[in-house]
Amino acid sequence: MWRNIASNALTLFIVGLVVLAGVIAWGRSQYSSAGPLETAICLQVPAGGNMRGVSSDLAEQGAITSDTIFRVGADYSDKSSLLKAGSFLVPEQSSMAEIVDIITRGGASTCGTEVVFRIGVNATQVDVRELDPATNRFRDVAEFVPGPEGEEGDAVPEEYTTVRNQNDTRYRVLVAEGTTVWRVVESLKLADFIEGDLVEMPAEGMLAPDSYEVVAGSDVGALISRMEDAQAARLEESWRNRVDDLPFETKEDALIMASIIEKETGVAEERRQVASVFENRLKQGMRLQTDPTVIYGVTNGEGVLGRGLRQSELQRETPYNTYVINGMPPTPIANPGLAAIEAALDPAQTDYIFFVADGTGGHAFATTLAEHNANVALWRKIEAEKAAAETAE
Repeated sequence: MWRNIASNALTLFIVGLVVLAGVIAWGRSQYSSAGPLETAICLQVPAGGNMRGVSSDLAEQGAITSDTIFRVGADYSDKSSLLKAGSFLVPEQSSMAEIVDIITRGGASTCGTEVVFRIGVNATQVDVRELDPATNRFRDVAEFVPGPEGEEGDAVPEEYTTVRNQNDTRYRVLVAEGTTVWRVVESLKLADFIEGDLVEMPAEGMLAPDSYEVVAGSDVGALISRMEDAQAARLEESWRNRVDDLPFETKEDALIMASIIEKETGVAEERRQVASVFENRLKQGMRLQTDPTVIYGVTNGEGVLGRGLRQSELQRETPYNTYVINGMPPTPIANPGLAAIEAALDPAQTDYIFFVADGTGGHAFATTLAEHNANVALWRKIEAEKAAAETAE
């Protein structure tokens, strides 16, 4: 009898092991197989959250088939303690294993609300936008022009105040090509998510135009240092790849030339042609005769001139009046982008020594004064027709 009992017990034990193995295999399959999510979602993990709360949220949103399997899988892979706070994009049909990886791997949030602080040549704007998980595109929530308390600026929208109090909001500072150092520094004083004061003003031209992701409470000095390091690296790399026979001998002169190119044209395809004009002029001992340098001498890079240049300003001898001085001004006149730096160090091979606006946003180039005068006459005709049309309206 005892032998039968032992045999039956052993049989039941084996059956139990087989069943357990099957359950484990099924659980592993459920954990690693494609999930039921039909449309991507933005999963918010609060600070101090845990896997139980996250799994419950995922189950409610239809992203997983079992919150228990999700938690067991996270525990089994030793990732439960690695949960990160933030907003994370969970793509459609993500497996539980993939979701666990997304919310534990670390790094910046991948969806949710983003504040973009745009520093332009003439103005600064704050955009509040939110990622739509279904399309993976941002949609605008609010925008406003910041201003110091008591001075000109838009009223701060409620949407911005709300997201400023959320710890998973991301921040990005976007610096446009052609800004001056003064514009960047003064604009950053209006960014209420950045702290600290600058000890000294950066050198003109040495802040790389780019998009910089920052964390709320970041130090402004650290951000400026990132911009300086990025510009120095770009200049160094471009200088190493420069062509021969340039009309200047130092990286600093190349940066000055790049800043002039940046201010003279916003058409990407023209940068190397514009560079060729100025560098041909330098090689021939001609003056650069470019308005942006004169304007910088008048404004010192602080704000926008807001009017045309006066004859007295064009005739006055200043270090930046390239109608009067020979060679280049003593410093850059703006922060040039990488494309302008590369154009300065690898100009197009042309005989051009003149250019003027052509009415399309670009320029007409010429090798002789006669050709240039014809282009100027055409441009003045376009200006006159445009003025007449505006008057008629």
